[in-house]
Amino acid sequence: MASSTVAAGAAQAYTYTRPSGLDGGLLGLSTSGGTTSAGPRPHPHFFSGVLTQAAPAAAGLIALADVAQTRYHQPRPTSFRDPVVTCNGDRLRMESFSACGGVYARLDVLEPAMDGDVHERGTTNVDVNGPLREALARVGGSDPLHLAVGAEELAVTTMDGAVVEKKVPLPDRWLRGFAEVQVITAGFDPRAELTGPDAVRFLRSLPKRARDVLWVVPAGRTLRVSSRPVPGAVCLAGPDRLRTMLPLLRFASALRVYGPSVANGSGPVSSVWELELPGMRYVLTLSPQNSRGFSGEGAVLDALATDEVAGDADLIGALLSFEPRVDPDLLSERSGLTLERTRAALTQLGTSGRVGFDAAEAGFFHRELPYDPARVAALNPRLRSAQALVEGDAVRFTSDDTAIVRTDGGDRQVRFDGDRATCTCPWWFDHRGERGPCKHVLAARMVRREAAVEVAR
Repeated sequence: MASSTVAAGAAQAYTYTRPSGLDGGLLGLSTSGGTTSAGPRPHPHFFSGVLTQAAPAAAGLIALADVAQTRYHQPRPTSFRDPVVTCNGDRLRMESFSACGGVYARLDVLEPAMDGDVHERGTTNVDVNGPLREALARVGGSDPLHLAVGAEELAVTTMDGAVVEKKVPLPDRWLRGFAEVQVITAGFDPRAELTGPDAVRFLRSLPKRARDVLWVVPAGRTLRVSSRPVPGAVCLAGPDRLRTMLPLLRFASALRVYGPSVANGSGPVSSVWELELPGMRYVLTLSPQNSRGFSGEGAVLDALATDEVAGDADLIGALLSFEPRVDPDLLSERSGLTLERTRAALTQLGTSGRVGFDAAEAGFFHRELPYDPARVAALNPRLRSAQALVEGDAVRFTSDDTAIVRTDGGDRQVRFDGDRATCTCPWWFDHRGERGPCKHVLAARMVRREAAVEVAR
């Protein structure tokens, strides 16, 4: 990725041969470095043609830009992180992530809204700048919108260097959240669907500046707001974080909501909100609290804590080719791995940014975040700490279901009850497993699994 790099100092350099722009009905999105099915490219050329639904596409791009430059829990100006665009052949997926790390946004431009030629599959950053945003705001419903994601001539006009270069900070927690949100939502189920008019009434009725955690419960044709969870409810943490949907409501035919199972007394959880647009979907995923990003969720740590999963992920990753929907059964057959190991490998690939998750289709899709993959893969401090405890022989089992983990802060006791585990550390006392296992539980599980493997041999 010669033209899109991440330095160790957590800065991202976006390098483009020219600014993106809208000129005479042609929306030209300049690309930075990315990965294609044929390998790395400095300025990939993915698509050229017409967007048959100009106005919602323009409004959706503006919404993505708004999310990317917003800190929802502490509003203040921030550097803009350019959207990630993946061409999966029959669709374009445009993703962004809020500066605070608590809101993930995606605009899926589907086949009915695209009329043109796909030149290559892959993932890259695209330049979105102030003048382009202003031009997009002027696009009307009857305006033609020709789209070029990259351009053929760029390959022969880059000899003089880049015209546009932007550097913005990319903190570890931001990168980790962008990658892990995909895996967190993979276990969600559809909870409610509203028609376009009902969606308009519901979203416009929400409190404008509320940052508290609310819950919504299906009630006839709409959603009823509640202050406490009940079975079937969906968490809405900070309803102001849905505000980028409001300008899109005039195009919406439906609103769908996804979330995990909850019960009376459940703590805050993430949720997915999806607007159905003409030939498109606009998706927002919210973290469990307004001030809490995705990077601390830890929902995938257990799946990462084995060398077997890492090796399986390498094998499965080599079989991916920017499919719009990854089929685990087919990958299992092609790789020779069991379906369970294939799914665990996809989880691993998700945490390193190599697959995204589409709740509407209940499946992963292949993409490669255009950031340093080694850095993204090494971002989980709890996993690193657990590995250090194992390597330091700090874990000692006193019985089949009890382990003592030696730390600088004193011994911690880990108890297993089937697939569940508890710990005596302050982290476990504060979160009770709702934000993933602590480093002591992880370390004990690693030692336990290794012992089981030795016995099997």
